[in-house]
Amino acid sequence: MSNSVANMSSGRVVERRRHSFLVESVIRLVKEKPLGTVGAVITMILLFAGIFANFLAPYGMNEPNGDALLAAPSARFWMGTDNLGRDIFSRVIFGARVSVIVGLAATSLCVAINLIIGVLCGYIGGNFDLIVQRVVDAVMCLPSLILLMVLMSLVGSGMMPLIILIGITWGISGSRLIRSTVISIKENVYITAAVAIGCPTRRILTRHILPNIMAPTIVLFTTLVPGIIMTEASLSFLGFGVPPPNPSWGGMLSGNARSYMFDAPWMAIWPGFALAVAVYGINMFGDALRDILDPRLRGGAGRYKMKLKRSHKGESIS
Repeated sequence: MSNSVANMSSGRVVERRRHSFLVESVIRLVKEKPLGTVGAVITMILLFAGIFANFLAPYGMNEPNGDALLAAPSARFWMGTDNLGRDIFSRVIFGARVSVIVGLAATSLCVAINLIIGVLCGYIGGNFDLIVQRVVDAVMCLPSLILLMVLMSLVGSGMMPLIILIGITWGISGSRLIRSTVISIKENVYITAAVAIGCPTRRILTRHILPNIMAPTIVLFTTLVPGIIMTEASLSFLGFGVPPPNPSWGGMLSGNARSYMFDAPWMAIWPGFALAVAVYGINMFGDALRDILDPRLRGGAGRYKMKLKRSHKGESIS
């Protein structure tokens, strides 16, 4: 009976600690990282718009309005219309869905490849690491945008080929960060002890290496998303990304937008503004999340915790 009570109490303590860590992270984000808070709000708005685009958009993404060609922003069309009478506001919202899908899917594939290459090369080392890193060097030497343009011209445009190619190329070239982290963790005493007692390699990787690189992996994920969104927009602008009539922010900036940008500047202003705000917000949120989760950058946490301790001590003394 006493053991069950002890287990229940310990479980409650662990749950409280986890809850307090999440609450403390949110408080630190609001108090110490105002730009990061703004970036988090922008990121949430982007996700919300991408998920509920069908309910938020007043018109269909390709629904023409024949009586309002190149209409200026008004109460009916908040961001105006294009040369085919399509509502720019609705197309910007549906473009957020494309950016969310490509950004999250390609980044997930990229991080998975980063983990596979980085963990194996960092832990195994030797000739295996030497050979794989020369392949990584060869991929890093090639301009990523030019390489993606060549590959997309070979496989054809589309959302799925775009996600796969961006994830693979960025995953190979960006595995150095995970590799260096694994090399530093591999030198710790607990890894040596696990090897000494005969712990299998699979168990060492899953129980000791991966949990200790989760924080930099999460930070890496948040920092890769805006770059991949920009890459997708660049490829769509050049005609190698998401094909029309699917609305992509980069695709909305090319073609008709360049032809009518002097007569109807809102066709280029609003997609470019949405792209700039989304990339800025995710970048700010990623930087703030890095400062909060990375133990080497927790100077603000120490100051914040000291303030809490001093306030509690003052209350207890009084």
